[in-house]
Amino acid sequence: MLTAVPGYSLLFSSLSSFSPPLLQFIMSESFAFLRQRRSDELAKLADEHLQHDLQAEDRDTLKAAATSISLWTTVGSAVGVSIGLFAAMRLRSTRRAFFSAIRAQERPTKVVFEDGRTESIPDLTPLLKPTTLGDFATYFFASAGGLLLGGELGFAGGAANATRGISADPESKNRIETAFKRFRSDLLRKQADAIDKGDNESGLF
Repeated sequence: MLTAVPGYSLLFSSLSSFSPPLLQFIMSESFAFLRQRRSDELAKLADEHLQHDLQAEDRDTLKAAATSISLWTTVGSAVGVSIGLFAAMRLRSTRRAFFSAIRAQERPTKVVFEDGRTESIPDLTPLLKPTTLGDFATYFFASAGGLLLGGELGFAGGAANATRGISADPESKNRIETAFKRFRSDLLRKQADAIDKGDNESGLF
């Protein structure tokens, strides 16, 4: 017998990989999972359905799907950050080389008009000089972009891999979908009851 733990309810998230409506529901609930009281109640409710509506092999399939998504997302994020940092290093070195080339070139200091009037040309070289703040911004945004892109691509790959694993056994897939539908129905009923009672402090919100 498996014990009820908060993270256990998140196994249902693997269903989102092959059912768009379930994905929308999971995403709409994601921020609320950060609330401890609500998370505990949802975990307890999800665990009841995992124990009573699913067989042992179904739970193993869900675990494998969740692990696959987590692994792919982690690897994708790591690769994305690495590529982002590499791109930032190349951009930084290119910017410094460009600045060095500009500084080494002779530059006009003034312009003479036909009427003999002379105007000085400001030296913009200092404005092109690489700065520590600019380097920090380059590394930060490049790594953040790589993390976001790599994580999303990793999640998509993990979801596709999880889909194949869950869909391999149609009967198991149907049981998992049925269990999730029952979980969602119970959750919505509890939310409706809380609204009827005016319990705005309910852990389900």
